[in-house]
Amino acid sequence: MLKAYTLLTVCVVIWGSNFVFGKMLVQSFSPTLLTMLRLLFIVLFLIGLSSFKKHFKRVTKSDLLPILFLGVIGVFINQWSFFVGLQTADPTTSALILATAPIITGFLAAIFLKEKLTIRMLIGSIVAITGIYFVVTIDNPSLHFDKGLLWIVITMITFAIMIIMTRLLSQRLDPLIITLYSNIVGLIVSIPFAFLLDNPLRVSSKWSDWIFLIVTAVVVHGIANLIWNNNIRYVDASKASILSNLEPFVAMVMGLILLYKPITGAEIVGSLFIVGGVVLSTYQRSKIE
Repeated sequence: MLKAYTLLTVCVVIWGSNFVFGKMLVQSFSPTLLTMLRLLFIVLFLIGLSSFKKHFKRVTKSDLLPILFLGVIGVFINQWSFFVGLQTADPTTSALILATAPIITGFLAAIFLKEKLTIRMLIGSIVAITGIYFVVTIDNPSLHFDKGLLWIVITMITFAIMIIMTRLLSQRLDPLIITLYSNIVGLIVSIPFAFLLDNPLRVSSKWSDWIFLIVTAVVVHGIANLIWNNNIRYVDASKASILSNLEPFVAMVMGLILLYKPITGAEIVGSLFIVGGVVLSTYQRSKIE
């Protein structure tokens, strides 16, 4: 049990650091090209993993359209909007906004999966939104909303859609197959857009930047996801979800270490509101028989 919690915490640290990693990478690569390259290395990793596990399977015609939708919305647009947003958005604020994804997922699940929408979720949503308002506006009384944060909101919404689509598809397909095929779709879609949307097209000539790109792509979206999926079964879902809410705090610390960005009181207070709201919305009491 201790080993499982330790490994899950490592995953959270990796995912929380991804906001700072992304901020660093968009300084060296244009966002759509960065999306394409990252998806390329993720797909290569997943193909190698699927070959090792012999997980290649054909999908039915009924599953083809959902996988295409997931690849375009949940993979390409999700990754692309993330990097576009991080060109100007603060990584800590971005992490705090994305931390509200479980709440949006809950509302989408109520609409499309007919899951129950509770009073606890509504109250938690209000608390979390209050936290976002606090973080975004405390140092900006004029309510000027950074354009990059709008893209991060899109990232958060597409991430919630990805969770719903994956949940539906996982009833019929192996999660590794879903991840592999949707990322292949995302990669294919990203190729023409990399040359259409990025003007100018920026490509780093430094080997260190390329190694950093490859390692973060494989570790963040490949190895960390695999470790999480393999260990989540050993712990309570509610406790695991609380662990995932530590990502904004990790982003704060990594921003301080790697970007020399000081942690403000507004970020700490706002993050407590946001994480508290998410926990309130998603927490479920264990049933004792």
